[in-house]
This record gives sequence, C-alpha cells and structure tokens, in this order.
Amino acid sequence: MASTLGSNLGSGSLNVLNQTLKMFSQKPVTGFFRDGYCRTAGGLDPGNHAVAGVVTDEFLDFSASRGNDLRSIGLKGGCKWCLCTARWHEAYQAYRSGRITNLGVPRVDLEATEDSALSIVDMEILRQFAVRHEQLNAGGT
Repeated sequence: MASTLGSNLGSGSLNVLNQTLKMFSQKPVTGFFRDGYCRTAGGLDPGNHAVAGVVTDEFLDFSASRGNDLRSIGLKGGCKWCLCTARWHEAYQAYRSGRITNLGVPRVDLEATEDSALSIVDMEILRQFAVRHEQLNAGGT
C-alpha cells in the first residue's frame, strides 16, 4: 500500500539544501515508498526515513544492537539506504559519547536527504558527515 500512496504524491519533496530531492538508490531499492527516494510525504512515513545514508558495518552492528538488524534484509557495509532520522541521530549521539567510532555514523548524501530530517538533526551535524559525490559514485551502489 505504501508504494501506491507514494506514487500518487509526486516528487515535490525538498532536500536539506532546499533543492529538489535527488533519487538516492535503486540498487538496493530504498525509501519508505520503495521508489529510491528518502522522502516521508509530509508525515505518511512514521519512521521518517529521510536520511540518505551510506551504511558501514559498524553502523549495521549498532542498529542491530538497537533492535533493527538491517543485515536481515540484505544490507552490508557500503550500501545506500534511507535511514530513520532518529536512528541516524542515535548513532551520532553514540559516537559523541564514545560508544562507537565516527565510522559508525553513516555518511549522508545531502542532496538526497529530505528536509524533514532537520526537525531532528541540525544541518551543521549533517554537513560533518556529508559524503562527496565522487565517493558515492565509486561505491557502485
């Protein structure tokens, strides 16, 4: 049902740079609506899968320890995935408190991260973990 709802909503979402939201990944296909975009459609996504993150093995371990084993759906380090904003922020807080390294915080594609993420995470924090597009393209996903 989510994909049907999503297809009727159009692509009017903005990214954290106040530009049109960029597609993030079709391999693996990601997003709450499984359309490749990290968009929440004005609150239809209760988990706010707005952060376009490149996951690491350390983040996958962290997420599994918090009850969400993303490996069970086939993710591995280097995969691009629309992450729940609160989980991304939780990883950031774990890094700040020394529970994980900075590699445990997924790098973020700002052009593909929906502006709704800014309701939880400050833009300057997202910028600290921004990925360069050369890195994204070299990843092959």
